[in-house]
Amino acid sequence: MEAAEERTVELPVVAPGDSREDRFRGDIQALRAIAVMAVVLTHLWPGRFAGGYVGVDVFFVISGFLITAHLGRELVRDGRVRLGRFYARRVRRLLPAAFAVILCSLAGAYFLMPYPRWLDNAQELLASALYAENWVLAAKSVDYSAMSDAATLAQHYWSLAVEEQFYLVWPLLLMALFALRKRPACVAGIAVVGAASLAYSAYFTAVEKSQAYFVTPVRVWEFAVGALIASATTRTVLPKVASGLLAGLGLAMILGSVFLFDHTTEFPGVMALIPVLGTGLVILARWESRFWAFPPAQFLGRISYSLYLWHWPLLLLAPFAFKENVDGGVLSFTQRCAVLVVAVVLAHVSKVMVEDRGRTLPLFRGGSGFTFLGMAAGMVAIALVSTGLSWTYDRHVAQAEANLRNEAIRPCYGAAALAPGANCADPFGPAKTVDMGEPNAYFKLASGCTQTSGNTSAHMVRTDRVCDYSKGAPNPTVVWVVGDSHAQQWEAALVDLASANKWILKGAYLDACPFAKVKVKDDQPCMDWGASMVDTVRKDHPAYVFTSAYARIENVDDGSGRPKSDQFAEGFQAYWKPLAAAGSEVVVLGDPPLNDQVRPVGCVADYARDPEMACARPRAAAQPADPLRAAADAAHDPKIKYVDLTDYFCDQRQCYAAVGDVAVYFDVHHLNYVYSRTLRPMLADAVGIPNH
Repeated sequence: MEAAEERTVELPVVAPGDSREDRFRGDIQALRAIAVMAVVLTHLWPGRFAGGYVGVDVFFVISGFLITAHLGRELVRDGRVRLGRFYARRVRRLLPAAFAVILCSLAGAYFLMPYPRWLDNAQELLASALYAENWVLAAKSVDYSAMSDAATLAQHYWSLAVEEQFYLVWPLLLMALFALRKRPACVAGIAVVGAASLAYSAYFTAVEKSQAYFVTPVRVWEFAVGALIASATTRTVLPKVASGLLAGLGLAMILGSVFLFDHTTEFPGVMALIPVLGTGLVILARWESRFWAFPPAQFLGRISYSLYLWHWPLLLLAPFAFKENVDGGVLSFTQRCAVLVVAVVLAHVSKVMVEDRGRTLPLFRGGSGFTFLGMAAGMVAIALVSTGLSWTYDRHVAQAEANLRNEAIRPCYGAAALAPGANCADPFGPAKTVDMGEPNAYFKLASGCTQTSGNTSAHMVRTDRVCDYSKGAPNPTVVWVVGDSHAQQWEAALVDLASANKWILKGAYLDACPFAKVKVKDDQPCMDWGASMVDTVRKDHPAYVFTSAYARIENVDDGSGRPKSDQFAEGFQAYWKPLAAAGSEVVVLGDPPLNDQVRPVGCVADYARDPEMACARPRAAAQPADPLRAAADAAHDPKIKYVDLTDYFCDQRQCYAAVGDVAVYFDVHHLNYVYSRTLRPMLADAVGIPNH
């Protein structure tokens, strides 16, 4: 987004080429204030300002208007755009503050965040310095409207990356259009580019909403709306009442979007027309009113760029900085207000000391070449610090894995603490490791395994694995594990059994897709995958087929109105029975007790000293009826066996989040790889498999 500064807003309110004197646009400054506060408030209070993300779209329209007006004047005056000078000016205005916040964020990640969060932050902060963060997030398909454990301190830099990519190309387009020497042709060219981008936005949002949010071509039309206003309108002044009504309508469209849109809105797409056109109407109206001159609005408009930069890392770091005073990792209303105040103060200091002074640094006085040299030096500095943080992360991972190997030999470690006759002193005491990292990931690829991954046509993540521990045996035992991520979370225990018994273990997983002939979200790709896996597994003649599913939570609906349990029972059996008939023993692994449905996700970390008291939940609530058990019981087939290991998560009254000094869960509802691995002897005993 455009850095708010006097020079930026002193632009003509006329089309490029009009010689009338420039004037300060107080309405644009106030629009900046509205835009940045919409974004900040939706991050602080997402439930109350769910559509505040449209503030970014307001900034895009403003930027398109201002940059096009500026470049248009230069083209009319000089017949060309001095690209080096233009890009150098953008560097001087935007990079000092952006780089300062990135460096502070790297320091904050290291000193305040647990080490598992370092790698993603280091990588994305470096991507932000290179103005590529939007493409990184698009590749990850991040839901920007939700602040989750996956959010990094750099996530908000995506919009700055989009703007810089726009600035890189837009002058070249305007120069090409200006060569036509006809203003209508220039306007038509901008309109065509904008219309093409809008059409692509509508299409891509419908196909893949999460990715579309960050992709630059999807957003170009928003800049083009501002550009059209700058290039196509004239100095004609509307009557005050008419301009007031036009500005009021535009403002209502912006604010209405803030309060009525939410994470379910198909956005950006055609719905973005509402805040974008609303912003265009306000700019077009040129309403001269004391309303815009409201001092707090003008102040927030001036510091909007720095406020946008600072608010997000402050919000993410606050729970770590004041962990002892934050209940369950969630900031209170008062604490969020404090974050807002600190962000405003830092933004003001940053505006005065970094933004304004940054443009006059001695290094920048030597011309554009020195400016680009300074930019390169800043990027190198950030790259070095980011690389150092990544290296430190790798060292911590290696140490964590070494610690786990040493801990695993203890008799009361993990699920062994609840084994019959274990008689462990404190089976539900504090976990040794509360910050879940790479060694704890349920999807971790074990030694001796190979993997291929990809997306279905519905962009559901598919993972296939082969772990060959047969050591070249002529007729090795083949074992399969198939299902969604709740089947995959058992792989840690199965890999060890495969290694001990010299199996070839094969895994096939599709995210959010139970291995059942049922209708779930994106049902056709899921059902196609399930049907194909039945044939693939059956032809392999495995001795065992292990499966599980997040069936208590996943929604199924075939339109018949039948209970969910009946649909699951029929759907599971449709896939299990052909495998059992082919001679395989189908082992249905009962789903572990619920986690995020009954306790705060970070409970073990937030109450590290006494997770037993803070995180234990009644067994009846944490382990409700499992559709997997009902389906297995209804099958009446001795080759289909249900395995229930609930007693290694719970006692008779309660279920726990830490057992045997090990955190049970990796994330919201998946098992910690380490804990899953400790279930190996219990699983072997339940199925009747040798546990060497």
